[in-house]
Amino acid sequence: MSNLNSINKNIELEKKSVKDSETLEKMRLKFLGKKGEITLLMKDLGKMDPEERKAKAEELNKIKDSVNNFINSKSDEFEDELMSNQLASEKQDLTLDSKISDGRIHPITQVIDEVIAIFTDLDFCVAEGPEVETDYNNFTALNTSENHPARQMHDTFYVNSETDGMLNVLRTHTSPVQIRSMLEGKPPFRLIAPGKTYRCDNDQTHTPMFHQVEGLVIDKTSNMGHLKGCLETFLKEFFETDTPKMRFRPSHFPFTEPSAEVDIGYRKDGNQIIIGEGDSWLEILGCGMVHPNVLKNVNIDPDEYQGYAFGVGIERLAMLKYGISDLRTFYDNDLRWLKHFGFIPLDIPSISGGLSR
Repeated sequence: MSNLNSINKNIELEKKSVKDSETLEKMRLKFLGKKGEITLLMKDLGKMDPEERKAKAEELNKIKDSVNNFINSKSDEFEDELMSNQLASEKQDLTLDSKISDGRIHPITQVIDEVIAIFTDLDFCVAEGPEVETDYNNFTALNTSENHPARQMHDTFYVNSETDGMLNVLRTHTSPVQIRSMLEGKPPFRLIAPGKTYRCDNDQTHTPMFHQVEGLVIDKTSNMGHLKGCLETFLKEFFETDTPKMRFRPSHFPFTEPSAEVDIGYRKDGNQIIIGEGDSWLEILGCGMVHPNVLKNVNIDPDEYQGYAFGVGIERLAMLKYGISDLRTFYDNDLRWLKHFGFIPLDIPSISGGLSR
C-alpha cells in the first residue's frame, strides 16, 4: 500500500502543475499511459494472490477513476476556455458566397470496402457483432484465462454493466464476432469480421478506437498451406503487386496454435514505401490455426473440424498503401487532409458486384 500512498501524493502534486492541455496530457501519460505508474501497478495485479489482488485492485480503481475524473473535468474546462477565446476574437463574414464542393470517401471506409471486395471474391461472407461485448466472448471463449497477461496488455475499457451475469467490455478485437458466429451456426464457416475496436492507448501509432478485420475458416481440411495461400492472394490484390514478398514468423496468440506474425517485403524510395520489393520487412498481420480449446468453447468437435484465423488493422493497411504517416490524422476531422487523402465517390460497383464507391 506504500506504493499507493506515494502515487496519491504524486497525483496531488501533478494536479497543481496542470496549467493547460499540454501539461494535462503529460499528467495523463505519467499515470495512465502505456508505461504510466497506475498502468504498471495494474499489470502487477496478476502476480498477487486472490485476496491481495482484490483489495489492491479496488484501491487502484478508485485512484484511476479520480485521475480520469480530474482529466475529464480539466479537459472540458480548457476546451470551454479555448472556445470562449475564439468566439471573442474571431468573426465570420456572412456576406461570403456559399460554395458547394464534392465530398470525399474517408481512407478507412475506402480500405474496408477494398478488403471486403477482395475477400468476398474469395467466397468469404461478412459478419458483424456488437462493440460492447461480454468479457467471456472477448477473452474466455478465445482461450484467454482470467489472469492471462493478454487482458492487461490489451488495456481494456471495462463497461459498468453486465450481460447474463458476465462483465461487459468495449471489444479489444473483432474476434468475438467469430465466437458469436460459431455459436449461432454450424460449420463450415468462411467469414470476415470488419469493425471498430477499442484499447486504452494513444500515440503516433495507436488510438483508443481503431478498426480491424479478422478472418475465420472452419472446415474439415483447411491447413496452414491454405492460410498462406489466402493471405498471399489478399496482399497481392490489396497492394496491387504481382510479386508480394511475404514471410511467416513463429508467434503466440491464446486463440491459435501454431501462431505466426506475417511480414511483407518493402523498400524505400525517398520517403515512399514500395511494397513487394527490396530486402526490408514490415510486420503487417497475425494469424494461425484455430486453437482446439476455442472450438470446444463453441461446441465444435476439434477432432472433426479445424481451420485458420487472421487479423489485420485497417488503419495500418491504409497507412502503408496510401502513404499516411501519422495514425491520429485519421480522426482529426481536417477537411484539408480528407481532400488530399480522400477518394471521389464513383457510381460503379466494386469487383465483388455489390459495393458502390
